[in-house]
Amino acid sequence: MKLHSTIDSDLADWIAAQKMFFVATAPMSQEGHINLSPKGGESFRVLSPTEDAYLDYTGSGAETAAHVRENGRIVVMFCAFEGPPQIARLYGTGRVLTPGTAGFDELAQKFPSNPGTRSIVHISVNRISTSCGYSVPFYDFRGHRDGLDKWARTKGPAGLDEYRAAKNRLSIDELPAFD
Repeated sequence: MKLHSTIDSDLADWIAAQKMFFVATAPMSQEGHINLSPKGGESFRVLSPTEDAYLDYTGSGAETAAHVRENGRIVVMFCAFEGPPQIARLYGTGRVLTPGTAGFDELAQKFPSNPGTRSIVHISVNRISTSCGYSVPFYDFRGHRDGLDKWARTKGPAGLDEYRAAKNRLSIDELPAFD
């Protein structure tokens, strides 16, 4: 493992080339559930050597938002599934920005528009590590799935609001996630 003081341009370029990443969070309570979520699409951006953000799309759960709102702790992991092996982990403190909150519109401009966007998770990175990834298998990327985009367009803004109110208000541990 190698520790980095910042996300340098080489690491930022490598991150930008990855097709998916994973986000892990946990509640403060030891009885609460740890969450690990795969993410994809054109949804991750390195903003500075110690700052990044990703689009949080509407989903059936809201664990990441609930945990970040409760304690801020978050780690993002990237794995090379093609090319030379490598794993990168970005540890930090996150905050959840929803449409209409300060900073959302400015960050949203850095991403392609997506009808399923429910928030942006903005992360202040405080630990950066890379490791070999020798045991990570090769996978061939065939393309991003478009099911969420189609579903979100079909739901429309009002339908998405209703869905989020029903499915994203609380985490599985009953922590507040989205209003």
